[in-house]
Amino acid sequence: MKVVWRDIRAARNTYAVLYAACRKAGYQLDLSVSPDGDVTCYSLNSINEPQFRSEIRDAPGITIVGGPHASACPMEVAEYADYVIVGEGEKTLPRLLDAIRLQSPDPVPGVATSAGYTAPDHTVLLDGYPCFLEVKGYLEITRGCPHACAYCQTPRLHGRRMRHRSVDVIARAAELVSDARFVTPNALAYGSDGRTPRLDRVESLMKRLSAMNRIWLGTFPSEVRPDWISDEALELIGRYGAGRKIHFGVQSGSDRILTAINRGHTREDAEEALDLCRSHGFLPIVDMIVGFPGETEEDLGMTMDLIRSIIRHGKVHLHYFQPLPGTPLAGTEPTPLPPHVEKAFGSLALSGKITGYWMEPRRRFLSIPRDNEDI
Repeated sequence: MKVVWRDIRAARNTYAVLYAACRKAGYQLDLSVSPDGDVTCYSLNSINEPQFRSEIRDAPGITIVGGPHASACPMEVAEYADYVIVGEGEKTLPRLLDAIRLQSPDPVPGVATSAGYTAPDHTVLLDGYPCFLEVKGYLEITRGCPHACAYCQTPRLHGRRMRHRSVDVIARAAELVSDARFVTPNALAYGSDGRTPRLDRVESLMKRLSAMNRIWLGTFPSEVRPDWISDEALELIGRYGAGRKIHFGVQSGSDRILTAINRGHTREDAEEALDLCRSHGFLPIVDMIVGFPGETEEDLGMTMDLIRSIIRHGKVHLHYFQPLPGTPLAGTEPTPLPPHVEKAFGSLALSGKITGYWMEPRRRFLSIPRDNEDI
């Protein structure tokens, strides 16, 4: 049975995960630029889903769709796809491929079809599956996030309980590369419950890898939270890490908006994190979002004020809010940016102080602008 993966730039991390899981189960998941073979697999987000809908509906073979959008709207996607994987796919996709190959009539847990949905019966234990390494060159060390920010699909896709790969498993994978780069929702939360830092466990990981790798922790795609940045954390990264940049998300300069989107930190936390980065000689790179529902001119002014503060000694990666299915803000309307604000951001972009897609929100998920960022 020939199984292919539809090559979509925004889904390459997912391909890396499932390539390894399928190979372990005896399936070769080859890349394809169009539907091909007996089965074609897709991973779609809520921005690129419309452009692939007709292709999937008209595909000559069996189609399997997963990803953030499919997990948020499984029965909608099941109207045009043969099978929809809800949530994580490492165990579900190989089981579904087995069922297709054997022509089994039994429903597969974690899969939706036009006939209905069967809930998953398992939790993915990360140590049971290879890291991203072979395809992407990153090491996924943690999954899940307890914070449940109102705009984010991560806890809806991977759950709110943090799961970590063990140091031994990560170290074995890291033997194959000289640079260790990580995938995690919060690099400083490694080994913890995501609420209380365990820097001793972060140090155990970094110390183990430092004997064989240059370590890039705290930079894309292993950002941190501002309220987790401390003297101790930065001293640890400085001791073992190779980079002098720290990437973290703040999202808004308004405490009212931060509370509304359930960020779990304040503007003061962000300002303290910026001061700590500068005092330890790190360049802060900060994610911000504008256009949240209900964002007032006063809120936006606070965000612009914080952005100006950041770029005096750092950089900003800026996005325009996009409501995503399955999140508390699904179905809400972004607040339009006033022309003078767009013009101001354009001027800052020309100076090289900010990057991002605040004027073209759809491009946020149709590309991966930071894959090759100088970190």
